[in-house]
Amino acid sequence: MQRNGFVIGAVGGVVAVTALVGLATHLMSGTESTTPLNDDTAVSADGHKVLSAKIVAGRTQGKYHPLPWIGDKVTNVTCPTGLKAVTGASITCTGEKSGGGTVEIPVRVTKAGATSVTWKFER
Repeated sequence: MQRNGFVIGAVGGVVAVTALVGLATHLMSGTESTTPLNDDTAVSADGHKVLSAKIVAGRTQGKYHPLPWIGDKVTNVTCPTGLKAVTGASITCTGEKSGGGTVEIPVRVTKAGATSVTWKFER
């Protein structure tokens, strides 16, 4: 009887650890960012705020590979232009893979307001 209790406890522990790792992976693997639109992060062009290309590139590079088992490690991410703070606006950034070669990273605005823009990239 005692052995059955140990087995049940061990299986329960493995399930709990697996669930925690899965939750951490989900939380850390997010590709969405909300960025304030202010004098430090954006400029105006054609009557719309435009999020700085350097901010989009830096945040994308930082979130692209948050854990070893999620995505490829990329460096030197660059974006051709800033990201217009208009829902649906998009650009394609480029990064260098650690093993060689490049990767194109599509970036799209999911929500835009007067004071912030929410955008996400695809792995």
